[in-house]
Amino acid sequence: MHDIHALQADHPDTGRLRIQVTSEINSFPVADASISISYTGVPENQLEQLTTDSSGQTDTIDLPAPPLEYSLDVNNDQQPYSEYTIEVNAPGYEPVSIAGAEILSDVTALQNVELRPLATGENPEIFVIPAHTLYGTYPPKIPEDEIKPVNETGEIVLSRVVVPEFIVVHNGTPRDTTAKDYYVRYKDYIKNVASSEIYATWPANTIRANVLAIMSFTLNRVYTEWYRNQGFDFTITSSTAYDHKWIPERNIYDTISEIVDELFSNYLSRPNVRQPILTQYCDGRQVQCPNWMTQWGSKSLGDQGYSPIEILRYYYGENMYINTAEAISGIPSSWPGYNLTQGSTGDKVRQMQEQLNVIAGAYPKIPKIAVDGIYGPATANAVRVFQSVFGLPQTGIVDYPTWYKISEIYVGVSRIAELS
Repeated sequence: MHDIHALQADHPDTGRLRIQVTSEINSFPVADASISISYTGVPENQLEQLTTDSSGQTDTIDLPAPPLEYSLDVNNDQQPYSEYTIEVNAPGYEPVSIAGAEILSDVTALQNVELRPLATGENPEIFVIPAHTLYGTYPPKIPEDEIKPVNETGEIVLSRVVVPEFIVVHNGTPRDTTAKDYYVRYKDYIKNVASSEIYATWPANTIRANVLAIMSFTLNRVYTEWYRNQGFDFTITSSTAYDHKWIPERNIYDTISEIVDELFSNYLSRPNVRQPILTQYCDGRQVQCPNWMTQWGSKSLGDQGYSPIEILRYYYGENMYINTAEAISGIPSSWPGYNLTQGSTGDKVRQMQEQLNVIAGAYPKIPKIAVDGIYGPATANAVRVFQSVFGLPQTGIVDYPTWYKISEIYVGVSRIAELS
């Protein structure tokens, strides 16, 4: 049993935590959910008791965390995050317990919880989050060719790079038939992997370089239908030996989430190669990998002021480029190509207003607005409230990340994807 005072002494800094609870069935927020937070391993010492609001969210709270420098120093052997257990209960839903939620100093951890409706005889869901890949011990990546041989006349390989709405994650090694398959939104998958494999306290350009590598690797698996062509019925695995670490119900971080929202349609290219490049990497501390990016090395370059593409070219060569996917699946309409702001008019404004009103039906904190195709002060205010609910910078401007977040939430609450 841990000593509570020793734990607090080991955690002199603070990180932040915000929890969002939604229904697994319809993506609607779950209000009045009761949430208990304790140190993992000390369940009898409840630290916080929270309740979700009409948006299914808790207040953002401060929690003790180890010193910030633990996650910034390649030579540090101390665990750089504290671990908390989160218990969620709501009337009419199965309770959920998540042990090992990771709180890093100086960033906000975002814990999204989907609740299943109560069904007699079902046990509470219990999730145990394993160690971060930079702190724990995991199998190193088995090297592969970064460009896959593709039979252009085959029926399976895609003719263009498309960002999928969902991918199927096999939570184990490819041939582990006991491992469960999960349908995961593409952006959520990338945020989960990045939160599992790098530290959210690192420089923003280091995070960008790593996110681009993760997305390009993932889109290579999608584009080449790598596992389906071997007879499997999933897109990617959660094994670090084959792919990336993905963990059911793990928390993500605000710094990583914002960067994925900014970059999610991008991938890495080489000249005259259609497929996204399979950008492999290793940590550079426990495992070395010549000709691949190392995570700790990318952190050092970020500290020195390198841009994302400069970091990537340092490891993968000068002929690496950032490309943009031709299409994004599962959205009603694509980004107009410019920000919508006060004074904007037209069909894109009208469509955004319609979607916001549907979302406001599920999230009553967001005010309903006139659908008139005119971006006035009321529309700007509704956008600002939407941004506050979904963790985006509260500008009142529909920029690229906000447009696609509105589309994503609209599809979720309207179930348009099921009807199309």
